[in-house]
Amino acid sequence: MLPRMTLYAVVAKLSFQRFSTYRATTAAGVFTNTIFGVIISYTYIALWQQRPTLGGYDQTDALTYAWLGQSLLMTVALFTGGFQDELAERVRSGDIAIDLYRPVNIQTWWLVSDLGRAAFQLLGRGIPPTLFGAFLFHLRFPLSPLTWIWFLGSVFLAVLVSFGYRYLVALTAFWLVDSRGVDYLVGVSAMFMSGMILPIVVFPSWLANIAHLLPFAATIQTPIDVFLGVHTGADLAVSLAVQVAWATVLLAIGHVVTGLATRKVVVAGG
Repeated sequence: MLPRMTLYAVVAKLSFQRFSTYRATTAAGVFTNTIFGVIISYTYIALWQQRPTLGGYDQTDALTYAWLGQSLLMTVALFTGGFQDELAERVRSGDIAIDLYRPVNIQTWWLVSDLGRAAFQLLGRGIPPTLFGAFLFHLRFPLSPLTWIWFLGSVFLAVLVSFGYRYLVALTAFWLVDSRGVDYLVGVSAMFMSGMILPIVVFPSWLANIAHLLPFAATIQTPIDVFLGVHTGADLAVSLAVQVAWATVLLAIGHVVTGLATRKVVVAGG
């Protein structure tokens, strides 16, 4: 067991180092997220000036939400930047056959690789925009160390949930060969239903109910609400439990679909 766990730790470390080598890309990403943070902030300011308690947030909450959203966007790989394109391409090329010969669980291999990527994106690309946002605007930061701990735990669960549905999207390449269409549709849905574009708390009640029935809210809305202190006590436990439930269900489905997919390996051009 120890050698296997050591191997996975090395995979996560190498993934972290891999993304850390693209310094120019990271710097460009920080700049992009910062610009979008400024644009969204002024949009929220205009909106919350008209509706000061919209969705139960005040203007400071809304601005904090805007910057945390930019920080979490690449951490959870909401729309792009994850492993799914690489995995789907390995299926299309036939290189997936090499992966299946490895004496490791293919789902766990990609999961720990994605965790390494997420760790770098949080540190290298996630923190700088929020720090810049705090310099420009008045943001709300937790005073309790426990809130920070719960927030980091929620972000970890958000990455697991995100991996869960992105892995399933990548596996569709076994049947569709080209999964980019599915990837795009799921990515657009995730951007809206996660609360990335606009907090779910300001959605009409019927649309908010639909959003909370999907896993996407667990990737953006839930971690930020934990950070803002919206969820406390039993409500916090329920919110984290929902994230755990989604991660468990999606990973379990991924395990089953992996078994089905490996029986239907389509070699396309490899």
